Amino acid sequence: MRAPGVYALALAASLMLMPVFTGPSVAQNQPGDPPPASVGVDEVTVKSLLQTAPVIGRLVERQSGEVAARISGPVGALNVDVGTRVKEGDVLAEIIDDELRASRDLAKAEVAESVAAEKTAQATLALARQEFKRLEKLKTSAAFSQARYDDKRQDVIRLESEKAEAKASLERARANLKLAEINLYNAFIRAPYDGVVSQRHIMTGAYLDVGDSVVTLINDSLWEIEADVPADHIAGVSPGNQITFDLGSRKTYTAQVRAIVPDENPRTRTRAVRFTPDPRMTASGLAANETVVLHLPKGESREAATVSKDAVIIRQGQKLVYVITDNQSVQISPVKLGLAVGDRFEVIDGLAAGDLVVVRGNERLQPGQKVQFERSP
Repeated sequence: MRAPGVYALALAASLMLMPVFTGPSVAQNQPGDPPPASVGVDEVTVKSLLQTAPVIGRLVERQSGEVAARISGPVGALNVDVGTRVKEGDVLAEIIDDELRASRDLAKAEVAESVAAEKTAQATLALARQEFKRLEKLKTSAAFSQARYDDKRQDVIRLESEKAEAKASLERARANLKLAEINLYNAFIRAPYDGVVSQRHIMTGAYLDVGDSVVTLINDSLWEIEADVPADHIAGVSPGNQITFDLGSRKTYTAQVRAIVPDENPRTRTRAVRFTPDPRMTASGLAANETVVLHLPKGESREAATVSKDAVIIRQGQKLVYVITDNQSVQISPVKLGLAVGDRFEVIDGLAAGDLVVVRGNERLQPGQKVQFERSP
């Protein structure tokens, strides 16, 4: 019988000769190595770069101004206060209209009187014309009277004039009635557009003259951006061009160049430019003269490799990026960066288009470390 130690040695030798099967190389580590790190990656891509320069602008209203009285009279009611939101046609204030209603009623009576006078003149003229025609038929008879014929002809001419005067009087009476109705309508001072009352200029009981301001109204749903653009940036701004702008802590929006005012400030060497924001802008709480930062193009666009800003880490003043290698590990690569455009940097040296770089989890990595990765959205 063989000793047990002999069998043990033979078994150990056979195990050493057996092939070892392993999983995918992505996660294969040597014994004692740390497990692969889970990271997010992004690809170095070629993009069209356009350098921009920040320019301070401000929100301005497309519709705003003082709503004025169209007739004179004492204020009977003021229906709004500062901050009141109104719709087009809402009554802001009311002028006491007792005299206006009386004037309207008087004008109605004058119209009725003029209608009756015009009908009377028409009937009288018709009778005179009928008599004149009868006398014309008697011209060849012995009963014809030239004097009577001439008198009747003069009567017809006079009555035609009276009929014309009656018609003119009726038209004047109707015009006076229309004016009285307009004045009565204007006793109710209405909002010319949707908006918010920013100022009140009168109180109940005050007397208004034609043209006196009642309230200041701002349409807070219709905005433009105005900016004083330096002359050396005007070349990159043309009507119809799209630009981006930041509105306080809100997100970035787009706007279109609407107009460039052809008047340069000789002291600041700037020109006023108007921009129309994207109508899909849904920011609330906007205010006139609120500051915005416009990103205006500076120079010509060009193609360049770009890397996500999240991929760049700085150590001892040097910009570094972790790059995924063919064996599913990472190597650290110094990079030289150019322009910052949105959420990416221009790559001048150190990376090539198509490289996969770590954008999430790179703070914990070490050169040569194995990784498991997924592309960032």
